[in-house]
Amino acid sequence: MSRVLVISSSLRRRSNSELLAKEFARGAEQSGNTVEFVSLRDRQIGYCIGCLACQKTGRCVLKDDMALLCEQMRAADVLVFASPIYYYEMSGQLKTMLDRANPLYGSDYHFKKVYFLSTATDTDPKTPSRAITGLGGWIECFERAEFAGSVFCGGVTDPGEIEGSEALQKAYALGAGV
Repeated sequence: MSRVLVISSSLRRRSNSELLAKEFARGAEQSGNTVEFVSLRDRQIGYCIGCLACQKTGRCVLKDDMALLCEQMRAADVLVFASPIYYYEMSGQLKTMLDRANPLYGSDYHFKKVYFLSTATDTDPKTPSRAITGLGGWIECFERAEFAGSVFCGGVTDPGEIEGSEALQKAYALGAGV
């Protein structure tokens, strides 16, 4: 079985993307995987300052919650990122976290599969494409990792509006298949 780390980047409580992430986590856990759920809402993560010291030391010079999160990411077999789509891109919180995960580059990370879960007000199925492309650029830096799939739910704005949607079933099934 796999160690699955699910990271929700929405800052809203009961956000639609977080509910999608929790359903993925439930599916993965019920399939016998070890699942850890992290919300960036509760984390202090500063911006990368571009010093690249982490490439020499394996650690970031900034002292915040990212050091622990990097260790959680390094140890996971599967990474799952959930984000609301704002202006056709991933949330700023997720992008900042991915930038700060630079100490993982060149390390002995374990993750091989990366999933992306997203929600938006827009219903066009192409809405998350730029966010997926951005995440793909990050994944490309990790030669043992691959993009393993995604679930998108459009037409949801208010917290909890996703409840009862087919997207929650898809997220559960994707998690169950990890």
